[in-house]
Amino acid sequence: MTAGIHRLTTANRILVADLLDGLDDAAWRAPTLCEGWTVHHLAAHFVQPMLISFGRFFAVSFRYRGDTARTVDHFTRQLARRRRTELTALLRLHAADRVDPPRVGPMGPFAETCVHLRDIARPLGLDADVPVGHWRILLDHLTSPGAAPALAPPGRLGGLRLVATDTDWSSGVGDLVTGPAEALGMAITGRRAALADLSGPGVPRLA
Repeated sequence: MTAGIHRLTTANRILVADLLDGLDDAAWRAPTLCEGWTVHHLAAHFVQPMLISFGRFFAVSFRYRGDTARTVDHFTRQLARRRRTELTALLRLHAADRVDPPRVGPMGPFAETCVHLRDIARPLGLDADVPVGHWRILLDHLTSPGAAPALAPPGRLGGLRLVATDTDWSSGVGDLVTGPAEALGMAITGRRAALADLSGPGVPRLA
């Protein structure tokens, strides 16, 4: 299973690089669904796990009193000083790197390729997306007891029944929420922009 996830992550990184290479200067400056980050910032974030060692990350995190989000933002902004062509070249070069972050494992980088691609594409009105089968795998993880809190905070899905409308997938018991697998995955990971693509009595609870 782990080897398979790594292969999917590699394919998704190439897909992201293709998307980024097709964007113009204005798009690279455009905001994403990640608050405070432009497309350029997200391009830098994609290569951060391959370029910044855990030891270096851990050392810098002391500056931010162990705040992971602030440490990630630190390195993202540092890497975003690089030219766009350099970032996409690095993403292709390291596409097959196997990254196993503490607490999230290989599902962390895989989830990022799925979600962050749409964090870029949704605000730009682009259809670029990973295959629906990737979303099914991610949804299985997000609704499992082993899901990393950073991806799906505990209690977020309590009392909800989630049903994908574009693939054979469902999970949970409670108020119904239906919609495309991508929108379900984006909403579970906190992207409020995806709520408009969902329907059912459970949507307000998920929101």
